[in-house]
Amino acid sequence: MNIGLLARIEAKPEYADKVESLLRDALQLARAEEHTVTWFAFRENATTFGIFDTFEDEEGRTAHLQGRIAAALMEVAEAMLSSAPDIRPVDVLAAKLP
Repeated sequence: MNIGLLARIEAKPEYADKVESLLRDALQLARAEEHTVTWFAFRENATTFGIFDTFEDEEGRTAHLQGRIAAALMEVAEAMLSSAPDIRPVDVLAAKLP
């Protein structure tokens, strides 16, 4: 897990609960992705959410960006989000996992 993605998602206040549900349900999609090593969805505050995930290589990261979770986010972006998701590639420098 050398590389990752960090996404920040800002929901419109009236859709915050639906965005939370969408992210909770996306766990099943992440589990089905062969090249996604770790996947975390989180909530920062009432309307700000995020996803952090890691991959062994660029092929896995690219596949994820073209996968079902990204498609689901883009489907609801205009209606439920106050802005487009801010998705940034990151390099994993160190990690502690169970």
